[in-house]
Amino acid sequence: MLNWAFSFLVLALVAAVLGFGGIAAGASEIAKILFFVFLVMFIVSFFINATRGKPLA
Repeated sequence: MLNWAFSFLVLALVAAVLGFGGIAAGASEIAKILFFVFLVMFIVSFFINATRGKPLA
C-alpha cells in the first residue's frame, strides 16, 4: 500500500511540474489518503504483534 501512495505522489509531482492542476490535485489527495491508511494499518499491526508477544522480525 505504501508503494501505491508513493506512486500517486510521484504522479502528482510530475503532473504539477507539467502544469496539469486537476490531475496533480487528484493524485496528491489519493496519495495522502493511501499514506494515512497505510500508517493506521501499520500501527494496528504493530500493537497486535506486541500484544501477542511475537517478535517483529
